[in-house]
Amino acid sequence: MSIRSGPRKEEAIFAATLELLAVHGYDKLAIESVAVRSGVNKTTLYRWWPSKDALLAAALTNSGLLSIDVPDTGSLRTDLLAVARQIARLLTSERTAPIVTAALTVAPRRPELAEVARTFFADRMAREQPIFQRAWERGELRLGLDPASIMDLLAGAIWFRLLLRGGEASPAFLAETVDLVLEGGTQNL
Repeated sequence: MSIRSGPRKEEAIFAATLELLAVHGYDKLAIESVAVRSGVNKTTLYRWWPSKDALLAAALTNSGLLSIDVPDTGSLRTDLLAVARQIARLLTSERTAPIVTAALTVAPRRPELAEVARTFFADRMAREQPIFQRAWERGELRLGLDPASIMDLLAGAIWFRLLLRGGEASPAFLAETVDLVLEGGTQNL
């Protein structure tokens, strides 16, 4: 006998939540609208998620729409380059860019949503941990180096370029950013 960890229509619920977030923004996202769009009763949603924030956190973390595949290319550099491409795709895709932008731009204005962002990024870091474990085992990464700092620098550069500067994340930019994060911008003088 299997034990359910969510409602039967969980993926439809998450999809509806993220679609409505993208179209209407956080302030107009309503449990009632998610229920209608996903074809479930409002009481079902409240049984599993006591608030809009809880539902949004679950949708952001568990929906396949925002997933990133953890690469295993044989080197830290090419693994990080593959992750960088996926981050850039999430931030530029017509389907995912509005979701990411809506979810993260509202967090600074609503302190209770800061926890949603923390949950999302903690989950992503946990999923990316094997990249760094393999790099340590191959001797590519100094023991004790914080993987979260590496990902913050890498993802932060991509986010800043795309969302704040309005630039592009070309393959050359992504490769240069990975190299800067891994090697730094200094030369032996």
